[in-house]
Amino acid sequence: MTALAGPAPAQLRVEPLRLGELLVRAGKLSARDLEQALAAQREMGDLLGRVLVRLGLLAESDVAQALAEQLQLPLVAAAEFPEQPLAVPGLPPDYLISHGVLPLRIDGGELHAALAMPQDRFLLKALQLATGLRVRPALALESELHAALERLYREPEAEVEAGAAELDTFTGVLGGDSEFVEHLKDLASEAPVIRLVNQLVARVIDLRASDIHLEPFEDGLHLRYRVDGVLQEAEVIPNQYAAAVSSRIKLLAHLNIAERRLPQDGRIKTRVKGHELDLRVSSLPTVHGESVVMRVLDRASIRLDLETMGFAADNLARYRELIDRPHGILLVTGPTGSGKTTTLYASLAKLDAAALKIVTVEDPVEYQLDGINQVQVLPQIGLTFAHALRSILRQDPDIIMIGEMRDTETAQIAVQSSLTGHLVLSTLHTNTAAGAIIRLEDMGIERYLITSTVNGVLSQRLVRCLCPHCREPVTLPAAALAKAGLDRVAREQELNLYAARGCAQCKQTGYRGRTSIHELFVMDAAAHRAVLDGADATTLHQVARRGGMLTLYEDGLRKVAQGITSLEELLRVTQDQESG
Repeated sequence: MTALAGPAPAQLRVEPLRLGELLVRAGKLSARDLEQALAAQREMGDLLGRVLVRLGLLAESDVAQALAEQLQLPLVAAAEFPEQPLAVPGLPPDYLISHGVLPLRIDGGELHAALAMPQDRFLLKALQLATGLRVRPALALESELHAALERLYREPEAEVEAGAAELDTFTGVLGGDSEFVEHLKDLASEAPVIRLVNQLVARVIDLRASDIHLEPFEDGLHLRYRVDGVLQEAEVIPNQYAAAVSSRIKLLAHLNIAERRLPQDGRIKTRVKGHELDLRVSSLPTVHGESVVMRVLDRASIRLDLETMGFAADNLARYRELIDRPHGILLVTGPTGSGKTTTLYASLAKLDAAALKIVTVEDPVEYQLDGINQVQVLPQIGLTFAHALRSILRQDPDIIMIGEMRDTETAQIAVQSSLTGHLVLSTLHTNTAAGAIIRLEDMGIERYLITSTVNGVLSQRLVRCLCPHCREPVTLPAAALAKAGLDRVAREQELNLYAARGCAQCKQTGYRGRTSIHELFVMDAAAHRAVLDGADATTLHQVARRGGMLTLYEDGLRKVAQGITSLEELLRVTQDQESG
């Protein structure tokens, strides 16, 4: 970790309190957490900043900012590091790497360097004596500093040998199958494995990743992160490490590590860099071993505000009308990972939980909401969606949220609940808003019941937002505008079209963050007639369009015109949608 903590070890009894006070005063740390960290520091004997990060109480950057203030030194970001190694006479690469020193530039007899421990007077004196230059130290995050040093100064062969030396301790114990299972638990508890798994999880904060994928293949365990809905390749973990890493994750998720033939699901709650993380773990046996996926739920990043979730003003106004109705069914549709549950949570947050009895049935309960009764489905003991719903109705609720309508029984209870004066919110896996009506028919719900209960259907997708630091303005010819449908949008608003480029801020992707696009189908009189007449999804879609519904693609075009996203990104997400 970084110069993470104040003074040299000899002064630990005094200085950490000053750093701690700075963090408490800045509101980054509570007094109770500081006491906990100081107690842990006495046992671990490390610098306070490192202890705070290791305990998950603070992000490394928070500690570094406070330390920079304490030492009155500049804090150098990774973007300011040199692209090429700077050779400094008297400072061999091994010395730079082992002491955490990154030369930035030599200017007028002065060596400007980023250090992990700029408060180490002996190191500064040694640098001055070795180079004959006056040293101008700056502070850098230790993780970023060491990554840069490895990239700039480490020989590839040396890196491979160093990795192989640590991994060699794990070879030899993976003999026969029974011996493998016997050693698995001990293996997963070894320090290098624990450190590696912790690093894999901690990286999701910096990457803003929503999923971690560990996929076994012949050449090793492939690591990928899903960032803004798109998978990004990371490193390949060698085969001799694969079983230990998977077992470590399964241990943390309270899964059976000896069972490698059946899929398993579990959950890990942890704190990383000051963030409360909830990881939903799924293991799946494959030809080459167990594929493990961790879905990341970051409690600090969830936005429970409909106004900031990408709703256009007209869609938001109509949607607010639907959630304000006293009874009926409101459905949110879309594929996995399209933000359906988050939209429902934001909808519940808009309702008055103090005046209304709100009960949810979920699998799993992703985020806990104040004033709302949330029920976790447990099929293994018979607590299914249908069973929970039947019991909930005896709790005299006003509003019921069903995590997902998965079967006919659940859908029928939802319909009965709405007919008896309850507002029911739920999700369905369909591609279009109109398709949800046909899905209900497929689940055995009569058409007259659909028209009596369904208030509306919201279909949504998530599109990546252009990085504000590097997006480039583009001009499209009239033919391209007409083909995309942007000529119609241009009649209503000014076009500000941009394309993705890529920079350090967005990790060369051109995009940073996501927003949602919507298709809101309100069940009006024309839609009622079409449903009762047995219309299919295409006909219902056309009826809704005539009633003023904008498709996902058309709503996305408005965001393209505003410069929020690119036309290429919209087409990637809505390639199955009609542009006309």
